[in-house]
Amino acid sequence: MTNAFWDKLLALFSWACALLLVGAVSVIIGFLVVKGYQTIHLELIFSTTRPLDALLFKQQVFDGLFPAMVGTLFLVVLSMGFALPVGLASGIFLAEYAPPRVKWIFSLLFDVLAGIPSIVVGLFGFSITIFLHHSFSDRIFPCLLISSLSLSFLVLPYIIRTTQISLESLPLQVRLTAPCLGATKLENIFLVLLPSSLSGIVSGIVLAIGRCAEDTAVIMLTGAVATAGVPRSIFSSFEALPFYVYYMASEYADPLELTKGYGAALILLILCAGLFVVAYAIKTRLTLKTPYRF
Repeated sequence: MTNAFWDKLLALFSWACALLLVGAVSVIIGFLVVKGYQTIHLELIFSTTRPLDALLFKQQVFDGLFPAMVGTLFLVVLSMGFALPVGLASGIFLAEYAPPRVKWIFSLLFDVLAGIPSIVVGLFGFSITIFLHHSFSDRIFPCLLISSLSLSFLVLPYIIRTTQISLESLPLQVRLTAPCLGATKLENIFLVLLPSSLSGIVSGIVLAIGRCAEDTAVIMLTGAVATAGVPRSIFSSFEALPFYVYYMASEYADPLELTKGYGAALILLILCAGLFVVAYAIKTRLTLKTPYRF
């Protein structure tokens, strides 16, 4: 058999795998749309509360998804706020400053950390909460802050490794151009290397955002409850869409409540898609505004 035959066979297999993946994703999304689109209306989100009063936080929303949507958004923003600086700095250190032996040890450590189940991270956060409650203050309980810190710990390996790999995969001529023109190492990193590797870094950030928005095991043990309302501070309990979906799927009393769970899953999917679009828009804007400057 000729090489052309094997090339065609490989291309056919690749197309089949791609179509299978697209088909599976389409089936899942289609299932959610069919089951949940009928419940997507203002009453599902705001219940009997006026939407404007809810958006301005003038009136509490009961039996609606608005508190869970706000809690999910706060959770993602706080988690990424904690994880991004540490993750980007660690990835830059491993790619540009770490000696080979240190790089190998920490790379292995972060790969192992990426494989830790989320329930283990949730138990760790819950144990830290108990320790703080008994050792420092009896006012410390599972809350939005502890959930955000636990989720940031969960997604750190994705940000670190994608940042490191994106920087290390840059061509040698990109790395050497700025230093040859007199730029320092720090200028080379921030003005040339990071803008050049922005696409790969943002891919890791998008993956981390999706993990923060959809994870249930961590928040279930560290602060999410069914009827907390909109969180008043980072030390409050909160509602979140993934926990609401889990709660409805396991505790529903009638088919209508289960349908609301499908609607919540569809809204969660739309919210994640919106966050991804915002992340890619920021990446595009930064790419256009940061050409090589040295």
